[in-house]
Amino acid sequence: MHVAPGGGTAVQDHVALAEIELCGELIIAASASEEDRLSLESIDRVLKVTEDPEPPTG
Repeated sequence: MHVAPGGGTAVQDHVALAEIELCGELIIAASASEEDRLSLESIDRVLKVTEDPEPPTG
């Protein structure tokens, strides 16, 4: 088992923190929803996901 060193040193995993924040946003949206489940469109809206535009032709 690995134990974090003492002395008040804090290491932040920015990717993990971002994932936790996104999960929190989804939980809030789900609890505020009147439906049983969030639609894929609702999830995309909460996560601020947009479809990639088509690549330029040329």
